[in-house]
Amino acid sequence: MADRTESSLLIDASPGEVLDVIADFEAYPEWAGEVKDVAIVAEDGDGWADQVRFTLDAGAIKDTYTLEYEWDVVEDGTGVVSWTLVSATVLKAMNGSYTLTAQGEGTQVTYRLAVDVKIPMIGMLKRKAEKVIVDTALKELKKRVEG
Repeated sequence: MADRTESSLLIDASPGEVLDVIADFEAYPEWAGEVKDVAIVAEDGDGWADQVRFTLDAGAIKDTYTLEYEWDVVEDGTGVVSWTLVSATVLKAMNGSYTLTAQGEGTQVTYRLAVDVKIPMIGMLKRKAEKVIVDTALKELKKRVEG
């Protein structure tokens, strides 16, 4: 599963404002179209969620899965938020990250994602699904932060 999909987008907001939206998991169903439900499973008291359970309905892929998060960010919100799959029904792997970099008055957000499913799927279709997920997530994140 070495292949991954990557895309970047400039958001007209500070890295801290973007990070606040990324970290507000309970609000995802309001703006992340395929996410139907979210629950924070573990948080070690530092204010950052460590494990989060999502219920996803992305057409061909419907699943409930738990991700483990790493928050390698500094006070201004720049840095990397990454995740790995802990458990799922359909997904075999879901590893990704948001990299937040200050750029002028805004934030350059780079989203990387690698997904694997338990059901057989042609690699080309898997990459296309990743691209749709990444592009949609970035556009929805931008709309949420700037809106």
